[in-house]
Amino acid sequence: MRRIALVDANNFYVSCERLFQPTLEGRPVVVLSNNDGCAVARSPEAKALGIQMGQPYFQWKDRVRTRHIVVLSSNYTLYADLSRRFMGVLSQFSPLQEVYSIDESFLDLTATPGDPILLGQAIRQRVRQWVGLPVCVGMGPSKTLAKLCNHFAKKRREFAGVCDWASLSREHQQRLLQETPVGEVWGIGRQLCQKLETLGVRSVSDFLQQDPQWLRSRFGVLLARTQRELQGQSCLALEEVSPPKQQIQSSRSFGQPVTALADLREAVTLYTCRAAEKLRSAGQRAQLIEVSIRTSVFRPDPQYGRSIAVALAHPTDSTRELLAAALQGLREIYRDGFQYAKAGVRLSALSVQGTDTLDLFSRPEAGERETRLLQAVDTVNRRYGKGALAPGVAGLRNPRSWSMRQGTKSPAYTTSWAELPRVRA
Repeated sequence: MRRIALVDANNFYVSCERLFQPTLEGRPVVVLSNNDGCAVARSPEAKALGIQMGQPYFQWKDRVRTRHIVVLSSNYTLYADLSRRFMGVLSQFSPLQEVYSIDESFLDLTATPGDPILLGQAIRQRVRQWVGLPVCVGMGPSKTLAKLCNHFAKKRREFAGVCDWASLSREHQQRLLQETPVGEVWGIGRQLCQKLETLGVRSVSDFLQQDPQWLRSRFGVLLARTQRELQGQSCLALEEVSPPKQQIQSSRSFGQPVTALADLREAVTLYTCRAAEKLRSAGQRAQLIEVSIRTSVFRPDPQYGRSIAVALAHPTDSTRELLAAALQGLREIYRDGFQYAKAGVRLSALSVQGTDTLDLFSRPEAGERETRLLQAVDTVNRRYGKGALAPGVAGLRNPRSWSMRQGTKSPAYTTSWAELPRVRA
């Protein structure tokens, strides 16, 4: 029988922060979204205080002092680096791995011998020892069952962090299915869950008892496939190689309203540079760039928002060419007299490098020189941090007046020499 494991880091952002600040253990901790807007990660202690996922900070800010809540800004550089290390450790347990998200990974353990519970505990122990993150492991004959077993491993102490579906008795399986709401199933979102509940399908057990043809005719083939997955039929293959991206986007809300075109040029320049870096790292090129700016819908100021798509003559991964198109588009859509709250760029019409049709008048040697230059820039930025090298139009101010609010961001402990943790012996 096939054995798929889903390994998931517990409260990932909070766990990353606690790794370098042990004093946060046992305390309510909340990590905020961009511009310190709302809660995107909560420790169990914070959840117990009633702070909801996605809840705006201002709605519970008055509880911070009275309940001794630790509030931190998102530190995506730290989270991404620890995720990379986490996935590297998991790859040692199976060559068949699908990195599903920043804190989740599927492993095919079918060919791995030994007791599955002991194997799951070995995974937990190694990740904890080598990376410092607490994880839970769910195993099943399909990805959907593995995901559900991971939920059991997290929520039920009886499993001690590891739940293997095949190791449970038939009676135990049935009890879990009866006690678990249908909304906990991977792929059944809030709206779909509400529709099922109105039809009397409230638990996973209820869902499995439905006629497959009725599910398919009423809700489509995807939900019928989910039912088969829960019955132990593996319908979803592991995606060991990520499919080519269809779009690449870089956008941010500003820390304060922006009115000047020069400030917008700086922001759009940096966003274009970051999008171009992502494009090159994915081995792709773009032939269309979209630039957007807008005011805040939460302010009483006059509202304005517009986007424009600029087509390039040929697919490219050149920051210079993409930036020229982006700034051309920004000049066309900018209107004076508005307080802008957000800007962004999006690359589309993507193709894989090496599959483009060459232009009759193109000069291959010029492209080779630019490729070497871009590789050098990317290498410097990876080593010394984002923005170490950037076009002059990005400006020299640091921090910039429009930068995101990150009032309580922790240091980049693992990626910056200047911010390495200090230990006194």
